[in-house]
Amino acid sequence: MNGGLKLRERKKALVMLNISKLAKTFHLDNNPLNDKLALVDINLTIREGDFISVIGGNGSGKTTLLNIIAGVHMPDRGIISLNNIALTNLKEYQRARYIGRVFQDPLSGTVGDMSIEENLALASKRGQSLSLKWGLSALKRHGYKELLQDLDLGLETRLKAKVLHLSGGQRQALTLLMATMVRPDILLLDEHVAALDPKTARNVMAITEKIVTEKKITTLMITHNMKDAIRYGNRLLMMSNGRIIFDCGGEEKKSLTVEQLISKFNDSSEDELPDSLVLSN
Repeated sequence: MNGGLKLRERKKALVMLNISKLAKTFHLDNNPLNDKLALVDINLTIREGDFISVIGGNGSGKTTLLNIIAGVHMPDRGIISLNNIALTNLKEYQRARYIGRVFQDPLSGTVGDMSIEENLALASKRGQSLSLKWGLSALKRHGYKELLQDLDLGLETRLKAKVLHLSGGQRQALTLLMATMVRPDILLLDEHVAALDPKTARNVMAITEKIVTEKKITTLMITHNMKDAIRYGNRLLMMSNGRIIFDCGGEEKKSLTVEQLISKFNDSSEDELPDSLVLSN
């Protein structure tokens, strides 16, 4: 019995994502004075099962960090490994089998002209070779209905409806479901509720927490909402000018207040706190 507990404890402590000395500069034109320093020697270790909220103002490096993890951009230097797999030089499509992602725009993660069930069928093939033979059996449809019922949005009765007819919240919840149907090694959420109205955003966040918790998915979530950053997940990162300026977890995170976060930002950054972070709380 004790041996089994120790094994589970070791498994929980496994490093899922490791980033070392990651740096990225965007060259906007031929004038070096206009170069944008996006990331500055980022070192980050994410353990299996971590649910990390990331906050910071525009240009702080949040989305660039996610884009480099996903392979959208290549770093100027640094090393990225995921579950002991070297990602640094892999293309975006090569990383897709390991990474799930949901963007801010509800239109980005689904195919609007295809039905709900067709979108789910495509998502179920993530990481597999594409084939023309992906017919929808009665068994598959039953499985999709069960998955959709968990969203509690009534989508289980609309399998054949085109996704373009769904509301933003329904589409984003479907995108989240699709990104996690085949359990990814890591889930990247890029302000995935920012484009939704407050009530819908709360619903999608509740769905997010349910899926991430039940499937024990290691997750990195960018949010502009300090209350959400404190409430969700077991760890919080704050970024400014391409650097991680604050990193906390456990009991320290649970006891944080918005006022303390604002104070941390003011103490650790030369920038003023962005209005987008203050006004959203």
